[in-house]
Amino acid sequence: MRSRARLLGPCARTLIRLLECHLMKTAAETLSPTRVKLTVEVPYDELKPSIDAAYVAIGSQISVPGFRKGKVPARIIDQRVGRGAVLQEAINEALPNFYGQAVEEAEVRPIGQPEVEITAVPMDDSEPLAFTAEVDVRPEITLPDLDTIAVTVDDVVVTDEDITERLDQLRTRFGTLVPVERAAGVGDFVSIDLAATIGEESIDEVAGISYEVGSGNMLIGLDEALTGLSAGESATFTAPLAGGDHAGEDAECTVTVQSVKERELPELNNDFAQLASEFDTLDELKAEVNATTERAKKFEQGLQARDKILEHLIDTLDVPMPESVIEHEVNHHLQEEGRLEDAEHRAEVDESTRRALKAQFILDALVEQEDVDVSQEEFVEYLLMQAQQYRMDPSEFAQAIDANNQVPSMVSEVARRKALAAVLDRARITDASGNVVDISELGVEEDAEDEPSLPILEVDADDLLDDTIEGEVVEADAVEAPADEAAPADEAAPADEAAKA
Repeated sequence: MRSRARLLGPCARTLIRLLECHLMKTAAETLSPTRVKLTVEVPYDELKPSIDAAYVAIGSQISVPGFRKGKVPARIIDQRVGRGAVLQEAINEALPNFYGQAVEEAEVRPIGQPEVEITAVPMDDSEPLAFTAEVDVRPEITLPDLDTIAVTVDDVVVTDEDITERLDQLRTRFGTLVPVERAAGVGDFVSIDLAATIGEESIDEVAGISYEVGSGNMLIGLDEALTGLSAGESATFTAPLAGGDHAGEDAECTVTVQSVKERELPELNNDFAQLASEFDTLDELKAEVNATTERAKKFEQGLQARDKILEHLIDTLDVPMPESVIEHEVNHHLQEEGRLEDAEHRAEVDESTRRALKAQFILDALVEQEDVDVSQEEFVEYLLMQAQQYRMDPSEFAQAIDANNQVPSMVSEVARRKALAAVLDRARITDASGNVVDISELGVEEDAEDEPSLPILEVDADDLLDDTIEGEVVEADAVEAPADEAAPADEAAPADEAAKA
């Protein structure tokens, strides 16, 4: 077979040689199953637009007698700040784009931040820019035959205790509060006045607040202080403030009980069935509660199957792990908690991080294998669900994730959920009694509210300097030219006011 050059004419061959001389060159070296080294050479012509922009940027920042600001010639800028400073400005501006091109050309899937080293700086138009970038990458995973996966889940059993519990929950919704002449206890509702002071300073006072004793959703120590108090009695306790200018500071809190009420539940009879439902008799209501409970338990059975399948994949697949990414994530987590020196907690965080990251790698491999696509309708449905979970207006939530460049990571999360649902459809699922469970009837893939988010570690070229991990932005060090090229010098607390006290 003749070479490509022999099939082309002399002019075409010359043009190809010229183009090849002016194209960025990338070579990839595999250092480990989870790390590669990119060696990149960028012709001067590709860097020149950034050099021109650097001259403009620096020229607008310096004043030179005889020249208007922003009109300083390049040779004067070179004399004033140095050619090296201009190149550093240009390289810092262009490097993320060059890195992104190199990643695409080498067909690698980076995670975390690259370690970049500038190996050659072009001092004239005959020299290229050269740099290396070591970065962790997503490992290759060999997935098992999904049809061979088998898990066992609990039987669906509805007990009398389950029915009684659900009926009591329904009775509670229709209960009434009745005043009582006794001390307050857990489950009682009290009307209280609350005041907080730090030293001699009064921080806040609120009156007539309704509170359920034992709910634990106000101040630490409030439940203990209220237990045993009758109307007209007071108690003092110390608690950290939940909000305001003194949030987190310990304050002396005084609570005074104005009244005590207990919840009186309606009797279980036909009248209650008619009050609380569309049914005429208690027997009909109980039958519906039984059916509802059974559906809920079947749904829980589906969630259990989903979790067990993912656990099975995590426990049985050998997945190389990027140690530097794990170390970064663990250190970031511990630093946020102020527990960098807690060795025992570090081990716990390290284990959970490895497991979550391994799960993400496996699910991403499933997305590719199953060729999972995310439709606009599926993404919008997931967005609405997340907005509801965060108690935000859907439009505001959408604007927030777009402003923080979280749309790609959310699309990836939807794809992972769909991939796991595909495994559910193909796996063999049986209950403890040996009965086959038809997962398609349970709609597990429609619900993910209780599923913990996995770390999002994929990095796009545009995110080179801002790596998003678990929704938190981790600032990366800016890529700089060599050191000798110096730059120019020129629910928490309740919403009521008592939470602030």
